[in-house]
Amino acid sequence: MNTQTIPANASAAGQRRLPAEVNILMVLVGIALVFEILGWIFQGQSFLFSLNRLKIMILQVSVIGIIAVGVTQVIISGGIDLSSGSVVGAVAMVAMSVAQVSSYARAVYPALTDLPMIVPLLVGLSFGALVGFINGWLIAYTKIPPFIATLGTMVTVRGFAKWYTKGQPVSFPTDGFAALGKGMMPVAIFILVALVFHIAMKYTRYGKFTYAIGANAQAARVSGINVEQHLVKVYVIAAMLAALAGMVVAARGQTAQAGMGLAYELDAIAMAVIGGVSLNGGRGSVLGTAIGMIIFGVIISGFTFLRLDAYYQEMIKGVIIVAAVVADVHRQRKRRKTS
Repeated sequence: MNTQTIPANASAAGQRRLPAEVNILMVLVGIALVFEILGWIFQGQSFLFSLNRLKIMILQVSVIGIIAVGVTQVIISGGIDLSSGSVVGAVAMVAMSVAQVSSYARAVYPALTDLPMIVPLLVGLSFGALVGFINGWLIAYTKIPPFIATLGTMVTVRGFAKWYTKGQPVSFPTDGFAALGKGMMPVAIFILVALVFHIAMKYTRYGKFTYAIGANAQAARVSGINVEQHLVKVYVIAAMLAALAGMVVAARGQTAQAGMGLAYELDAIAMAVIGGVSLNGGRGSVLGTAIGMIIFGVIISGFTFLRLDAYYQEMIKGVIIVAAVVADVHRQRKRRKTS
């Protein structure tokens, strides 16, 4: 009897050691192959072997991917951030207003034109840090639920973006600022951000504390972690990444509008959840979110490739998000039964 149970246990242990990202990667491959087959059936051409299509696809999702890296950390800590999209719009407006060229007669601040790229970059990141600090402070010290706190800042910050120039767009950036959105720069920025925070979450105290708080905040507090202070850090970083995404969006379009980033927070949360981040906190990875981002991009690009109506795309996207959450709930129940 022992000779039968030992190999079975060893096999189960081997399965448990398999990284969750491998399963997500297999899902990505499966979805890509489905679109490849459908492409030949309905369009008579390949979906995967088109470099131009793949380039457009990765550009479309890379900006939201930057936000998703920050959202991933928030969700792992046991929270949620609904203000990311509004931060994108507000920072796009604020940063662009100090990144305009002097030759534009209707500059927002005529005395602050032709500034080096570092100035609007610091202004935008500072604005994001302020919003993140407000989110983190409200959640950590007043104990307001993250959903309510970030919902409030979402509405407030979006209102600020509309008020800032009375709804007027801000355009004509300097070449230095515009370079943030040129070519494949948004993809390069995402890769750098994802790499930095993959390392931070996996190998540093910051990451270990974030996972510990998400798994059990009270146990983390007893073990000596300053939970409140760390939560503020997590929300500040998430908002700063949303601010960076806002500046990339503005630079790419060479204009800023208050409506930019609308519903980006939902897409970022979807990428994280599809990538295996648990909404219960304490589980997930930046690598998984990166794969989730690509899955998201493949789905959107695939629907467009098959010329599926945009309304159907939104409905199917919603179904996919719900399915990812249901899968997460199922995984949590399975873990509780086996533990």
